Amino acid sequence: MNQKQPRNVPLNEKMACENCGAELKYLPGSPSISCEYCGYTQKILKNNENVKFLELELKPYLEKMGSQSHSQEIAMIECRNCGANQHIEERYKSLKCVYCAAPLIIDDAKTEQWILPGAILPFQLDNKKTHQIFSKWVKGLWLAPNKLKKASLDIQYTKGLYLPYWTFDARLYADYEGHRGDYYYVTVPYTYTRDGKTVTEQRRERRIRWQYVTGNIKGFIDDTLIKASSQPENTIPPSISHWNLDALVTFRNEYLAGFVTQKYTIPLKDAHLSSVHEAKRIASVWAKRDIGGDRQQISDIKVNLTEQTFKHILLPVYISSYKYKGKVYHFYVNGQTGAIAGERPYSKWKVIAAVFLAILLMITAYFLMQ
Repeated sequence: MNQKQPRNVPLNEKMACENCGAELKYLPGSPSISCEYCGYTQKILKNNENVKFLELELKPYLEKMGSQSHSQEIAMIECRNCGANQHIEERYKSLKCVYCAAPLIIDDAKTEQWILPGAILPFQLDNKKTHQIFSKWVKGLWLAPNKLKKASLDIQYTKGLYLPYWTFDARLYADYEGHRGDYYYVTVPYTYTRDGKTVTEQRRERRIRWQYVTGNIKGFIDDTLIKASSQPENTIPPSISHWNLDALVTFRNEYLAGFVTQKYTIPLKDAHLSSVHEAKRIASVWAKRDIGGDRQQISDIKVNLTEQTFKHILLPVYISSYKYKGKVYHFYVNGQTGAIAGERPYSKWKVIAAVFLAILLMITAYFLMQ
């Protein structure tokens, strides 16, 4: 079948299948968008692989200049229940909030400006794979009820979500002063009583010798990752919030097709302050390494950041929930690595049995030591 020549698709513009007219959606783990009805696929137009991601100069944006540069309009809907704002890259039908599953009101949609993402980490897992990961996770849960594996998982409530992050690059130079500590050992006498007699012996004790030091360090800080959204109640667990950023690709709107995109709510200025704090922490680590010795103390460090740039990136995660005995439990899957975390029930009787067994083992160990 002849494929249509790829083109750059503007944000909010849907692409229709040339065979059946259905909406084309991004196929996770591939460089294509596809039709889930007739199987037609179309490759996503590639950017020049020799061109690096667009890093935007930070200073003009912090000074509120260039706010319209590299920006585009995006349609956003804010959930009336939990307040999460989200962009749905699909035709409006039975929309529910990706966080709390409350119905989204189409009339609440509004157009906003956003700084275009410079890069995106496309989904590598589809819904089917996500549910396989969930089933394996459930079977491996310790102290879980035996009937949990029959938990009701509704595929329509499993949503792929692109989370917004800021990344910051900077060249760092810092002057520091502090102290270097080097261990040395001395032999000292000590006394104790044995069989009613005072005995004197010797032992080695560790001491530390401190000396004042000054110096400077310099280097390049690449891709300091700062969260760009204040997530509502169902916060993404830190345990799955690790991605391989080496797999980032140049942003194209086609990657959003079929997924939910969250718009950044943490301003660039606030995120920059967080990145500066992280740069100071990194500078302290570098300074301690530069000081050497066995222990280090830094009394003062002056950090200077230059050539500061930033970019807006999108990272993938699946959000879903399952029901067990009428209660809803949320879980989350990293859309790249497959790492999973979530809420789970415990079996009351298994917990009691485990506690009883632990007590029994402690009592047995006590008597064996007598």
